[in-house]
Amino acid sequence: MHIAWLGKKYPFCGNVTYSREITNALLDRGYQVSFLHFATEDTEPDKWPKFQEVSLPCIYKSQVYTIPSLKSSKVLSQALQKLKPDIVHASLTLSPLDFLLPEICEELNIPLVATFHAQFDSKPRNIKSGTQFLAYQLYAPFLANYDRVIIFSDIQKDLFIKLGVPEKKVAVIPNGVDADKYSPGVSGLKNELNARRVFLYLGRISTEKNVESLLKAWKHSDMGNDSCLTIVGDGPLAASLEMFYGDVKGVSWFGYVSDEQRRIEILRGADVFILPSLVEGLSLALLEAMSCGLACVATDAGADGEVLEKGAGIILNTHNVTSQLQTLLPVFRDHPELSILLGQKARQRVLERYTLSRNITQLEMLYDEVLRERNLKLKSLI
Repeated sequence: MHIAWLGKKYPFCGNVTYSREITNALLDRGYQVSFLHFATEDTEPDKWPKFQEVSLPCIYKSQVYTIPSLKSSKVLSQALQKLKPDIVHASLTLSPLDFLLPEICEELNIPLVATFHAQFDSKPRNIKSGTQFLAYQLYAPFLANYDRVIIFSDIQKDLFIKLGVPEKKVAVIPNGVDADKYSPGVSGLKNELNARRVFLYLGRISTEKNVESLLKAWKHSDMGNDSCLTIVGDGPLAASLEMFYGDVKGVSWFGYVSDEQRRIEILRGADVFILPSLVEGLSLALLEAMSCGLACVATDAGADGEVLEKGAGIILNTHNVTSQLQTLLPVFRDHPELSILLGQKARQRVLERYTLSRNITQLEMLYDEVLRERNLKLKSLI
């Protein structure tokens, strides 16, 4: 099977990780993969596998959205005509081109699958969750024209069905993590930080991630000399938060870490992973931390609460995150056995539900189903 994957390679975000991990796994299973991605004229480093690539022109791209150039749809259509893939899989980049894809693929008679990454909250509890809900309302009429839409949780599925996307077209395939690569192991992080207990945030530093609530809680918790809060990532609020909280005792700012092995070393060296988001999809960083055996604390935004339910971690409400963390941080500091127990449960949850291998197997079944439907449709027209 030849899969044309439409996604994003840069800048780094969950969508990029998703595209890299899935396409690598598909290649490992013997599929032919062509990668179509938005590119600017800037030179970008390339550590991706050597598959056939097509660069789509764009004016601007960020971690959240992409603005394609006016000729991007023509370039895409011509590329698909030349490649002749069996199926197109779009890891949606929140771009105007997303709305044109069904028409382009229908003209070429190519089945179209999408993965919808937009963050959400099951309840409109804050401005961010309300804004994200508007994205779901905007996309729903167009996603109804895709052959399948992949989302990460039953909560999202119910939301899309309410917004008019046919139930048959919505497929729940949770994110998956390579549990062999992301596993408990030796790390020199604690010696590097001169810390006995390490708390970790790893991800984008932006409004919806609510990192400031974590920093406030740390500042007012008096965690002592042996505990460290490590912040790994970059984003629009990184500079301002580091300037404002840069002198808070025990906080280490690592910035964006591009090397995957270094990120794994950081994860393995931490005790507790904290994700205080206001809105989420299904956080790959959370799954990676769980797979490495960290005790995990996350809000119930998006599907993260579903991942940690029934004892696999501690779930916070998106309201008053700071006060909840002020209570929890000293508990984790003083009771390392709690971290060990929750870390074991987190690792087990990943092995049961969220492995990359399981994800790819479900994806293979979906591709086969979509192709069978398309063949039946063609036969009925003859």
